[in-house]
Amino acid sequence: MNITNKIQPASLKHYLPFLDWLSHYRQEDLFGDLLAGVIVAIMLVPQGMAYALLAGLPPQIGLYASILPAILYGLLGSSRTLAVGPVALTSLLVAATVGPLAPQNSSQYLMLALALALLVGLIQLLMGMLRLGTLVNFISHPVLSGFTSAAALIIAFSQLKYIFGLSMPRLEHLNEISVFIFQHLHGTNPYTLAIGLGSIAVLIFFKNGLPELLARRHMPQSWILPISRSGPLAVVISATLLVWVLGLHEWAAVQVVGKIPAGLPGLTLPSFDLAKLSGLLPSAVTLSLIAFLESISVAKSLGSKRREKVDANQELVALGIANLGAAISGGYPVAGGFARSVVNSSVGARSGLASIITAILIALTLVFLMPLFFFLPQAVLAAIIIIAVVKLIDLATVRQVWRYSKADGLSLLVTFAAVLVVGIEKGILLGVATALALYLWRTSRPHIAMLGRIAESEHYRNVLRHPVETCPQVLSVRVDESLYFANAQYLESSLLAAVAENKQVNKLVLVCSAVNFIDASALETLENLRRELNDAQVAFYLAEIKGPVMDRLQKVGFIEELGQERIFLSTHQAMQALECGE
Repeated sequence: MNITNKIQPASLKHYLPFLDWLSHYRQEDLFGDLLAGVIVAIMLVPQGMAYALLAGLPPQIGLYASILPAILYGLLGSSRTLAVGPVALTSLLVAATVGPLAPQNSSQYLMLALALALLVGLIQLLMGMLRLGTLVNFISHPVLSGFTSAAALIIAFSQLKYIFGLSMPRLEHLNEISVFIFQHLHGTNPYTLAIGLGSIAVLIFFKNGLPELLARRHMPQSWILPISRSGPLAVVISATLLVWVLGLHEWAAVQVVGKIPAGLPGLTLPSFDLAKLSGLLPSAVTLSLIAFLESISVAKSLGSKRREKVDANQELVALGIANLGAAISGGYPVAGGFARSVVNSSVGARSGLASIITAILIALTLVFLMPLFFFLPQAVLAAIIIIAVVKLIDLATVRQVWRYSKADGLSLLVTFAAVLVVGIEKGILLGVATALALYLWRTSRPHIAMLGRIAESEHYRNVLRHPVETCPQVLSVRVDESLYFANAQYLESSLLAAVAENKQVNKLVLVCSAVNFIDASALETLENLRRELNDAQVAFYLAEIKGPVMDRLQKVGFIEELGQERIFLSTHQAMQALECGE
């Protein structure tokens, strides 16, 4: 009975993390949570509206998506600093998914966005409950880097229509957007362009120049980051006042956000039309994985700095429920935002209460401050998006990956080009397929090393890399890869060729120190290899077999058939037994 009482609270806290931080909450933690909640709310108001426009939705939808999802994640997330809400990549994916199915700003468009949030939430929740957090490992870092860089370019170029004050139809591909803007440059609104470029300049100053200036003024480091991150709020206030005072929306045709409905979102019910949901399902799966991968990478990075454990499966559950919250509260798919989360952590967030405070402040903004955004120029929101996504274009990773591995570099470039040319979803799928194909190609021709003994030691190394001693009648070979259907024949051919080239060899030792798995095809190849070597009067031996591999070989009788006396714990033991180790 006592054991049950001890286990149950720990288990409950794992699934309901707010019980953990509530039980250890200290009075001194409240100031950090309050400060973080306020500052993140200041960032999120303009960002939320901007990302909603990027998703093809009215600006208030971005704020709706910042209330209930943030509260739910704050209660259920294993990260105490991840700030969940609208982000650029998910917004772009929403636009790419829903855009071809319904006209923007229509009720049908909104219903499809809600349905997409519902599907994303259900998929993430199911993955979390089935403990499938490791599935995202199938999206390699080069593929993700290529995708985010290309997506960032598409996002940035798609916002140029607001910077130039142009009316542009919905276009997905970078070349189409570029051609359209170039052909319509003569229709640029100079006042809108001045506001857009001015906003970009101010945002760059806040991001790059202001921190150094404040540091020279000896401002405390804890205040420099939040102040420098308040650039979006600064351009929103200044540009809104400028348009209001000068009436630029009337005589200069500067496009403004216009009237935004005030008040909290009501309960929304996504469409349960199976035909529509099935049509959205492939995109929902892609969006679920991308949103989770973006969120978990930020959460783990911040968690490691604070020595906090982040559980991938619990994050899936929390993000899934947050997206379900978005679906029933008028929002659209959400994820963890990088910049907001960094600020949240740096200014002192101690628990999920910071996210709840942010949500409350967003709700108060919706109730009381919406009329103030009537004169907000759309060019300002476009500038905020452009500056936010420019950092996603990661040229340093491209150079590093290409130098380290041409295959990984190729998968990155293929993903990057495919996203730009054929579209976001097809592009990332093509990138994943390319990465898997290159992996199969690479592992189908594993590195095989002929080994020799380093003088007066028990170490055996590649004869091509080290001065070693070899034994003429014994060939010691190490294969640096697990054995499976794609490389089994290559291994057999390589070993038989090596035996054929060395006529004096009558014993072959296969060193399996790098072999973690042998599949059924490779097992059959080993059996054939043993028989062919026996026909050539060459004895076959194995060394350094790992326990799990040995268990499987014993289970099917391979070890018994080969002979236990032909299995050695180490290469040195094998060579000694074969009278080549002295």
